[in-house]
Amino acid sequence: MRSRYTAFAVGDEAYLRRTWHPGTRPVRLDLDPAQRWTGLEVLRTSGGGFLHTEGTVEFRAHYRFGGHADVLHEHSRFVREDGRWLYVDALG
Repeated sequence: MRSRYTAFAVGDEAYLRRTWHPGTRPVRLDLDPAQRWTGLEVLRTSGGGFLHTEGTVEFRAHYRFGGHADVLHEHSRFVREDGRWLYVDALG
């Protein structure tokens, strides 16, 4: 999760695509360089350990856009495939 947040912060679209499950990955990403990510709070996790193949992360990602501060609050689902963790989607 932290590495994906960092990829959003620095605009690393290639990394985001590599760590997004192919079944849910969008065809293209539209990262706006005017959006400035300012902090990440990991609120809780489940699964995601050495022997797990699934896990979730609830987080708040803080950002500024157009002079206004805002926050993205999400509970994300990840799966491990071939030893790599992939973002699947946000839980409802």
